[in-house]
Amino acid sequence: MKKLAFILLFVLVSAAFAEPLSYDDPTLWAWQGEGDHPIDLFLICPTVDIGEDGNANMDVTDEKLREHFMSALMQEKGLYDQTCTLYAPYYRQATFPAYEGADNAEAAFDFAYADIRAAFEHYLTLSDRPFILAGFSQGGQMSLRLLQDLFEDPALNDRLVAAYLIGWRVTEEDLRPWMRMAQAEDDTGCIICFEAESPETEDSIIVPKGVHSLAINPLNWQTDGTVADRRLNRGACFTDHHGDITKEIPELTGAYIDATRGTLKVPDVSPKDYPGEIFPDGCYHLYDFFFFFRNLQNNVSARAEAYLGSLDIALDDAA
Repeated sequence: MKKLAFILLFVLVSAAFAEPLSYDDPTLWAWQGEGDHPIDLFLICPTVDIGEDGNANMDVTDEKLREHFMSALMQEKGLYDQTCTLYAPYYRQATFPAYEGADNAEAAFDFAYADIRAAFEHYLTLSDRPFILAGFSQGGQMSLRLLQDLFEDPALNDRLVAAYLIGWRVTEEDLRPWMRMAQAEDDTGCIICFEAESPETEDSIIVPKGVHSLAINPLNWQTDGTVADRRLNRGACFTDHHGDITKEIPELTGAYIDATRGTLKVPDVSPKDYPGEIFPDGCYHLYDFFFFFRNLQNNVSARAEAYLGSLDIALDDAA
């Protein structure tokens, strides 16, 4: 028992103080400057390693996991690639048990974040252009930490077009004086976040019961409980692991923000048709951006145009 306790302590300490990866190595980038657009995207991948082997963090040299990692990025790519030049680092993300209360969860998240921060700081040496910061799920969680830790710098904050933290929570306590939530369809330098769920859901891993998350509705771009009719939904799109759209459903569902939880309630679909899979049914986490794909895609372009417009540059004319 003492030996096991020592091993666990060693693992925790090692994770907390391990050196981040060196991102001057091009093999640590899924994308590094892919595309030719005036605005960059720094995209952080969601959780793809479910920790089957009991590992707390992903092995970035594992070829099968790298395939899963790239597949997850490809599913999001279409939201951004018409507007942005793409950057996305491999990182030793926390595995899924960290979200289920694993004892080493805090150390696993810190370990993952050390890599993300190192990757982002290296990105800043590669480009001086405006950028969108984005991440789904764990990617949103890591993006939030970057915003908290680094964006007090006005020069960096001025380059932020927007931060899309889809599938993660942002509370009042998370905000810093230099951080603000989106209030409209085309404001910039702001955070866009929401977590989708059924009207009956009262608890989830992403937004636990008793927690209130700030959010914006991706259909009407309002932050109150105004119901957005499904006719505002320009198209739910479901993509395969190559990023190709396999099914598109216009007007799939409307949405409204729950006053108590701050989550995005989705009333026009059934948990039976869109099961939670690794989440309880009614938690639509896996569909967060699929349900509102075309609206989000258009919004990325709208915020980019608004940002460049403030500099008197047209998106189509920017070099």
